[in-house]
This record gives sequence, C-alpha cells and structure tokens, in this order.
Amino acid sequence: MKIGTPKEIFEGERRVAMTPDSAAALQKLGHECVVEAGAGTQAGFADADYKAAGVEVVKTAAALWKAADVVAKVRVPDATEMKRLREDQTLISFFSPVADEDKMQAAAKKGATVIAMEMIPRISRAQKMDALSSMANIAGYRAVIEAGNNFGRFFTGQITAAGKVPPAKVLVVGAGVAGLAAIGTSTSLGAITYAFDVRPEVAEQVESMGAEFVYLDFEEEQQDGSSSGGYASVSSPEFREAQLAKFRELAPEMDIVITTALIPNREAPELWTEDMVKAMKPGSVIVDLAAEKGGNCKLTVADEKIVTDNGVTIIGYTDFPSRMATQSSSLYATNIRHLMTDLTPEKDGVINHDMEDDVIRGATIAHGQEVTFPPPPPKVAAIAAAPKKEAPKELTAEEKRAAETAAFKAQTKSQVTLLAIGGALILLAGLYTPASFMQHFIVFVLSVFIGFQVIWGVAHSLHTPLMAVTNAISSIVILGALIQIGSTSGIITFLSIFGVFMAAINIFGGFLVTRRMLAMFQKS
Repeated sequence: MKIGTPKEIFEGERRVAMTPDSAAALQKLGHECVVEAGAGTQAGFADADYKAAGVEVVKTAAALWKAADVVAKVRVPDATEMKRLREDQTLISFFSPVADEDKMQAAAKKGATVIAMEMIPRISRAQKMDALSSMANIAGYRAVIEAGNNFGRFFTGQITAAGKVPPAKVLVVGAGVAGLAAIGTSTSLGAITYAFDVRPEVAEQVESMGAEFVYLDFEEEQQDGSSSGGYASVSSPEFREAQLAKFRELAPEMDIVITTALIPNREAPELWTEDMVKAMKPGSVIVDLAAEKGGNCKLTVADEKIVTDNGVTIIGYTDFPSRMATQSSSLYATNIRHLMTDLTPEKDGVINHDMEDDVIRGATIAHGQEVTFPPPPPKVAAIAAAPKKEAPKELTAEEKRAAETAAFKAQTKSQVTLLAIGGALILLAGLYTPASFMQHFIVFVLSVFIGFQVIWGVAHSLHTPLMAVTNAISSIVILGALIQIGSTSGIITFLSIFGVFMAAINIFGGFLVTRRMLAMFQKS
C-alpha cells in the first residue's frame, strides 16, 4: 500500500510525520511512500533527501491525499483535509476525539479508518508507539531551555573572583514523562530541583535523578494517586487544599516553576494561583506545559509569553515539540513506523487492521463506518505503578541511643553465654584428658573465638583486601601444624595433617581470588 505524508498546514507547525529514515523502514514492510513537496523542509528534511530514500514527491496536498492509501500526519486535520479523506483510506494522526467529535463522525460516515495517536494505550508493548510520551519528553526538555532563556541568572551556583552566585531553585509540578525530562535537564544544568506529584510512588524516580520530592503531610497521599495507565487521577478537595497550601509556602523561594499536570479528557487543573504568582520574586519564570488544556497557572495565556506587574515571566507556548522540529519529527515518525509494523504483520505491504489487538483497537476511533471511540479497556494490564514503599521513620537521638544500648546488651549477653558454655566444656574436658592436650585445646578454642570476632566485625567491602591478611595467618597455621605433626598422639598428628591441608587450600585459593580481583582494576 502507499503511505503518504502531507505538509502540515497548522500555523507554526514545523514537524513532519515521515522522515527519510522512517520511509526506508516502511518500504522494508512492503509499502510505497509518498510525500508532499516541502513537507519536511522546516524540520530539516529536504525533498532531495526523500527522493534519495526512494520516496515519491508530489507537488500538491490534493495529489497526495488522492494517491495515498494511508495518510500519516501530525496535527488534527482541518475541514479541507477532512473533505479529502475518502472511503477505505486510513488516517493516522493526533485527532482529539473528545473535542472533534463531528470530524470523527464524518470520517466514520465516509467509511474511512482513523487512528488517533494520542489514544495509543499505555501498555508495555505499545511504548514504542507512544507519541504522547515522545512529544512530552521533548516538551519537558525544551521547557527548561525556554525558562533559562528568560531567566536572568545561572542555573548552577558559582564562586568567582567577582563574588558568589547562588544556584537557581526549580520546582517541577507533575512527574510524568514531561516532568521527569524537565527534572533531568534542570539537575544536569546544576539547579536545585524540587518536584511534586500526586502519585507518591514516583518519589523514588524523582530522587534517583538528583531532585528532592516534595511530600505533603496529608493522609490521602499515602493512597494510590494513579488512574489506570499510569496517569494521575482527580484528587479530593481536601488534598487539593493541602497541595495549594504547600505551593504557597514554596512560591517565594522558587526561581523557576514548570507545571506539567494533566488529567486525560479533562481541562488542566489549576495549581499555581494568582496569589502564588504575586508571591514570587521579580525575574522568576513560570513555564506552563498545560497551556493548551487551559493551563495549570491561573494567569497563563496560551501561545503567549507575558510579564506580570511584579516581574514574573509566564510562558504559555503550546508548540514546544515543534520548536525542536527535527528531533520531534524523528521520534514521531518512528512511533508511526512501529504502528505500521503492527498493522503489517506479514511485511507484505498489506494492512491487517486487527480490532482484536489491544493497541490497534485502543487507538482506532473510526472503522467500518462506525465510531469506535471510546475503546474498551485493554485485555492486558496497563503499565502499573509500583506500590509505594513506606519511608523508614527517622529515629530521634534518644531512640537511636536506646536502640544502640539494646543491641549492645543483646550482643554482650550472647558473648557471655557462649563463653560460659565454652568454659564448662573445657572444664569437663580437663577432667578426662591429659594436660598436654588441654594446653593445645585451650589455644585452639581461644583462636577460634578471637578469629570469629575479628572477621565478623570487618565490613563486606573489606573482605577482598582481607584475603591477603588471612593468607598470612594461614601460613602461621601451617607452621604450627608442621610442628605438631611429630607428636606422639595419633589424634594430634591427624589434626595437624588436616590443618596443613586446609590452610594450604586457603592460601592458594586466596591468592588466586585476590589476583583475579586485582585484574579487574588493571587497564587492558
């Protein structure tokens, strides 16, 4: 079949749904590729690059829609593009089925198939097709870059001859894909980064990236704040009030705030109120990644950058992925290529639209002259959030001392008990054995006791260096055993021979292990 990509006509959109690399991969599936002239120019892909990859370049959008069996694009089709959609044609695009129900109905009436990229279910197998995550990753990174471009200081702290520059403090609200990308970028630039999310299970991810997770002293936070598929769910009014109170506390300290909070099929929740903006320092920056859905900040204006009366810059751009068009196009085209791989299981250029497949069914919003939105829940489980591990309670100084005292008493009691038992055994043995045997036996028992106490107290990280010491001790054991071999007692002679044998194993084995460990640190 022929897969075509038109030039995006949405104002300011620079992405393209097919790249020369993805076209080459699609052709390996048995498909032909066609692209409208100039479709990839703003993303850095010239028509000559497509031709070199074996892609047919047509002059007009009308010609492309007429030639293609499958049309892959980025933005929701406009009225003109919907008119060009025909029966048995497949459209792959972001579509917004909730907001554009009329277009969805029109596509179904025509008998076309529509796959909405934002409806790809969040299950493990579909991660490679998850265009929302791909674009959110770029948006999170770009948000920090935009914030830095409008922030008047360094991100990282510096000490120079001219004075000390403190590091910037960054708060990221929402630790989804975009939030984690923003956290990673912010920490790598040297800022002191804080992050908040209603899902407490993401705290470990946040802290592993070098940021500090903002906890709420609120009982509901201990519950699971995730909906199915790993998205955040709606919080209770009580939790929301506690959340806003925490943000009001943080607002005067933060230099940069990046908000990313979204709930599927809902307007963005308002998390950064007008009074919080007024409490921020002059020169601070807010980047609202939820601007397209109404914004997390009360004062956000979609697609605009404003400066408040108290000098706070609020950025409400909705085209962050488009501002990195080359990277975004490559990732989005790869998402579509993986989707086409699932749609072409035989790699024979024939699409098999299997509505029993969780991924295909979940993303399909119109098929067979019917509207198939909303989809049923996937038959396989979504990517589940790991249950939160309860943070260990921090002990007070008195509790630590009490715990240490109790451990010392228990250890002392154990040692005294063992010594008492050992003394009793030695006393009994002394009544029935020669004096010469008892001298050797007492030395043996004391050696075992002292050796156990010394070795047991060594940290695990020092066990390998300790082998060199135990090798030397084993050498002393061999010398002692050789002296005792000439004893008149058959038992002592046997034990001496056995001791030489075991100590020899320890020496040779210890040196072999030590040599192999040291070789791991040598340059090849």
